[in-house]
Amino acid sequence: MTENNKNEPPNITERKAAPGDGIRSMKSTWAFRTINFELYAKPNIVIMAIGLISITGVFGYIAYMRAKYEGLGYYSAVKADGTEVFEKKKSRWEK
Repeated sequence: MTENNKNEPPNITERKAAPGDGIRSMKSTWAFRTINFELYAKPNIVIMAIGLISITGVFGYIAYMRAKYEGLGYYSAVKADGTEVFEKKKSRWEK
């Protein structure tokens, strides 16, 4: 800013890059910014925590269901046509 323009706000294109800005500090087109929104959005702790809790819950549920079936004596078997099914374990005497 010059002394004649003290009351004018600084131009956005003249903004200095701060450490941690990354790609936000580079000039780009509106199309690139729209398509790659994640590169320009600041991280949101609340949304990150919700996502982390959700994915942990999903993996925990899958592990619980697998342990439940294995505890009941089931195992995953692949049939001749390629489908996977849970079958009860049988001893050779039961055949």
